[in-house]
Amino acid sequence: MEKIRNFCIIAHIDHGKSTIADRMMELTGTVSKREMKSQLLDSMELEREKGITIKLAPVTMHWNGYTLNLIDTPGHVDFSYEVSRSLQAVETAVLVVDATQGIQAQTLANVYLALEQDLEIIPVINKVDLPAADVEGVAAQIMNLLGCKREDIIEASGKTGLGVDKILDKIIAKGPCPTVVSGPRPSRSSLRGSGANPRQQPPDYPETTLSQDHTRALIFDSYFDDYRGVVLYVRVFDGEIPKNAEIKMMAAKTTGLALEVGMLTPKMSPREKLTTGEIGYIVTNLKTTSEAKVGDTVTLAKNAAAEPLPGYKNVLPFVYAGFFPVSNDQYKDLKEAVEKLALSDSALKFEPENSPVLGFGLRIGFLGLLHMDIIRERLEREFKLDLIVTNPSTNYEIVMNNGEIMEIRSAADLPDASEIREIREPWVKGEIILPKSMIGSVLNLINEKRGRQTNVSYIEDRAVIDFEAPMANLLTDFYDQLKSATSGYASFNYELSGYKTEDLVRIDFLVGGHKIDALSVMAHRIEAEAIGREVTKKLKEVIPRQNYEVALQAAIGARIIARETIGAYRKDVTVKIHTGDRDRKAKLLEKQKRGKARMKRFGKIDIPSEAFTVMLKRD
Repeated sequence: MEKIRNFCIIAHIDHGKSTIADRMMELTGTVSKREMKSQLLDSMELEREKGITIKLAPVTMHWNGYTLNLIDTPGHVDFSYEVSRSLQAVETAVLVVDATQGIQAQTLANVYLALEQDLEIIPVINKVDLPAADVEGVAAQIMNLLGCKREDIIEASGKTGLGVDKILDKIIAKGPCPTVVSGPRPSRSSLRGSGANPRQQPPDYPETTLSQDHTRALIFDSYFDDYRGVVLYVRVFDGEIPKNAEIKMMAAKTTGLALEVGMLTPKMSPREKLTTGEIGYIVTNLKTTSEAKVGDTVTLAKNAAAEPLPGYKNVLPFVYAGFFPVSNDQYKDLKEAVEKLALSDSALKFEPENSPVLGFGLRIGFLGLLHMDIIRERLEREFKLDLIVTNPSTNYEIVMNNGEIMEIRSAADLPDASEIREIREPWVKGEIILPKSMIGSVLNLINEKRGRQTNVSYIEDRAVIDFEAPMANLLTDFYDQLKSATSGYASFNYELSGYKTEDLVRIDFLVGGHKIDALSVMAHRIEAEAIGREVTKKLKEVIPRQNYEVALQAAIGARIIARETIGAYRKDVTVKIHTGDRDRKAKLLEKQKRGKARMKRFGKIDIPSEAFTVMLKRD
């Protein structure tokens, strides 16, 4: 085991994690030059198109007689749960910082995650070959953040391969080797170095060598393969998992067979067994990933371990949207498609929903708007579905008069106002990193969103603003407005902090006098009129004109707070009358008026799919 190093690469989005991983695979000969392409570990079509990493990807490499197991992680805040999963499976984290941008919000968030896991952090400044690179300035920021020395920071370029060999050597020299442990992870100070005998551990981290029979492996990712069934990515902490062994999932209490085990190089390379300290895959005979959830502990059915490994917290979505097929015939296809995506995405939660206007669909929970956008694109591309997606909303806690607490995920589910004692909405703790000169405009933006600044600190020439704000107000266009206010120089990171009681109301929207539940939104009372006016104006732009006048109204209960009117098409019914007889003209116009009134009473207004996403189309 002293010849094994497990590490992951963490960084802010676009700082070059996947490119450095490419150079590592090229340098170690894991992938031949002929097979090499940029962002090799980003296998999904959407990842390659958007240039971002969405799913973590493990790969095994060999360097100077050592086995290096790398996990490439996403950088976007919506996928930070993927990063937390990777950190559980490794002992070392390579922190990559862009030489032109310096430390950003997600850099800080990932450093905190790594420190919580007590990992060895190896700082790397990437893109040092760019003309705009400020290597010394960024090095000062890193030293300030980590408290390390200048010589500990490696200068590298993922594009040219400069310094990548030094990163690999540093991982071997400084990274701890895996050990057989029960209970908490040992302190990194006790395991640092490549020697076979780590120094004595501090008393709060007892080490117990287990019998090799008591196998324990942590599932850090899983996906469903159409041809092979459920494939698990695991890190073996104790014992070994041989091929064809009967395995047991300790939390799910399910059993299965390890039909094949092996390493990823990055293609699947079968082996006879996976041993302690190794990261690899297990092809099982399971039919759904719910039988082997991420964070569960795999042990052997015979001589099963008594205690599972500490898993990680269950990811709870806090952005919800209704997904409806354009044709109701596609509902079954939509449900099957979402079930397939949920197999490899543990953060995806969904339940059936029925709307009088849109028919049958699903209410799906996401970790953020990018997560929602990725799922929508995958459903449309990979499963060829035509979808209507309603305005995203968050979940609310309702305290009833009898003290009962219920959770609603859509404004349409809000009970009668007379039964409600209070409504609580989720608030987030956010962190914005930006140049010092732009603090004023960002503080104004936070105030506009009903947020409040809690702290301002400085890292060299950058400011870090800590703030709290209601989740609902950050959902639609906060990130766009932040980029506009700071000319693209700010970065943003957030996490859910809890629920607070606020004066919230439900705004209903009526089209031609009929309430459309799918358009209802929750808002603070002081913002309700502005939102009502804004949405009715946008609905006027997207709902087509009819042969009769259509009223668009926003209402709180029975009180109308905003109105727009879509004018009727006017057909000139008097065009065939060549005489100047006023009575004949008046008679025809009166007949037309009665016809329009009848149409208004019985006419059905076709509401286009764009109407359900008007909240996203902000100016």
